[in-house]
Amino acid sequence: MILFSAAELITGLCLMADILTRAAALVSIGLSVVLMLMFGWQGASCIDEWTMAACNLATGVTLMLGGSSAFSLDSALLARKPALAERGWFRWISGALPPNAKQHLSAVRVRGIRGDCDLQRRNYNHYRGSVITSFHSGPISPGEHHISLTDGVVLSSGAVRFHAYLDGGTPAAPSNVMEAALKSHDGSVLELWDGTALSHLPASAISNEFAYNRFAPGPVGLRAQMGAMATITLPATSAAAIIGLHGAAKLELRTVNGHTFNVAVRAD
Repeated sequence: MILFSAAELITGLCLMADILTRAAALVSIGLSVVLMLMFGWQGASCIDEWTMAACNLATGVTLMLGGSSAFSLDSALLARKPALAERGWFRWISGALPPNAKQHLSAVRVRGIRGDCDLQRRNYNHYRGSVITSFHSGPISPGEHHISLTDGVVLSSGAVRFHAYLDGGTPAAPSNVMEAALKSHDGSVLELWDGTALSHLPASAISNEFAYNRFAPGPVGLRAQMGAMATITLPATSAAAIIGLHGAAKLELRTVNGHTFNVAVRAD
């Protein structure tokens, strides 16, 4: 996050001052594409940020192909040191002069504009529709949280360990897991952790992969922020029922909204 913010700051200053214009515009294009993917993935709550990133992408393409103005620092630097006009690297990273391949520049400009329009059209259609297909909510629901569960294991102590990733839903509110149940193949409950048990999990039971978006005990269960990833260990409460587990079993998480998410578990 710090590196990305620093890149945005430095690139923005270079574009405002018109120095190393083409290089800064190229970086701006890369940042814009990443932001479009991020905001599109997060859903309708970030559609305004997506449009701003799309505008920045178009601006970056324009500046990279068109170069800077006569009043830019690139032009001032060239006026002080005319010998830079003979340096190929200066032509490519600044905006004061056209690149050496200027005979092909018109074709490159046409391809750049077409590529920009095609990328934005395809990206928006993938997440929102209304370009080729009808409008849709996108591959990730902007309103309902989704938790991906993997690596379910019953340890020799009877504890259950699994990996959880909150990979869908709105970032405006956390997801709350109210209940976790270990069930056998016939649906019978072998172990149950209610909201009280989940809200009192020790810090050692949750190994978060990120410093900000985290899984953590909440007032009524296990709370997670959008994008959180963690390996969670649920302590055994009736270990005798599941130690030496044989056959198919699954761990089921139930959220406050009534949605359930499952993962197959195996004996360690």
